[in-house]
Amino acid sequence: MQYPKLAKDIMVTKLVTLSPQSDVFDAIGLLLKHRISGAPVVDENGQYIGVFSERQCMNVLVKAAYEQIPTTRLYAFVDTEARTIGEETDLLSIAQIFSSTSNRRLPVLRDGALVGQISRRDVLQAAHELMRIAPDNNSPLLYLSSLLEPSEAPIA
Repeated sequence: MQYPKLAKDIMVTKLVTLSPQSDVFDAIGLLLKHRISGAPVVDENGQYIGVFSERQCMNVLVKAAYEQIPTTRLYAFVDTEARTIGEETDLLSIAQIFSSTSNRRLPVLRDGALVGQISRRDVLQAAHELMRIAPDNNSPLLYLSSLLEPSEAPIA
């Protein structure tokens, strides 16, 4: 049995995405409609630009309250520095990123194009599945450590 241990094994591929040309208030409405806390922003060719999340929405609200917003184009509010991962990133590395950052989701890229996304919940679900199929149910967390190759060191 192949264990889901890489990003490509556990990523979600059907995503709500946003265009950088979108109106920021329409984008907020889309997040609310789909009950999601953020969405990747991609250009017309599917190339990843960044993320628009609840945090950026708060920036929009604050700027609207205290100053005139020079534009309502979404691109002005996109987090272009948001962390991303590749398809071959292993489950433990993904868990370490979530553990050490405030990220709720990680876009998965292939050659700069968005191919999927992984949330904290996706990682928990994959880890839970691995623990359920662990050979010794008394030590499922020890089994998770076997996902690392002997030469791999944990991310600091």
